[in-house]
Amino acid sequence: MKTKIKKNLYTLLLVAVGIFGYFIWLSLRPVEIVAVHQDGNSSDVLVKNFPFTDKGKMSWWLKNKNMFKDKYNIPQPEKDGNFTVIFWLFGDGYKETDGYDRLCFDDMHPPLNCIDKNRVFSANHSRNMGISFNTSRGIYRMKKNGQIAKDKAE
Repeated sequence: MKTKIKKNLYTLLLVAVGIFGYFIWLSLRPVEIVAVHQDGNSSDVLVKNFPFTDKGKMSWWLKNKNMFKDKYNIPQPEKDGNFTVIFWLFGDGYKETDGYDRLCFDDMHPPLNCIDKNRVFSANHSRNMGISFNTSRGIYRMKKNGQIAKDKAE
């Protein structure tokens, strides 16, 4: 009986280590920027391998925001400083419009100029609210001292 329990425990431990290793591998993959689409002060960035956690997403943006300015000239704020940068998972690539719920880009010629809407993160700036980050788990605001706190209104 004890041998069977040990065997089951070893199997369970092996599966747990495998799952843990898989998630570590997923989190260490670099973010791939597939495309950037600009429309006024709003930018859409299509990505693969985006960080899972809210903290990871915000840290990644803060670490790479200068690269976006240098390489893609985004964000392009309005005169009052307002801008929005939205990150979308690229998923299965560009698709034809479904006439309903796909995000289509005017800077590309149809028919393959749309993606499935899978928004994972956005960074915003407004004169009144400052810098905020939107994730599926809530809204975070950057304080003047650089600290980030989850919006209590959520």
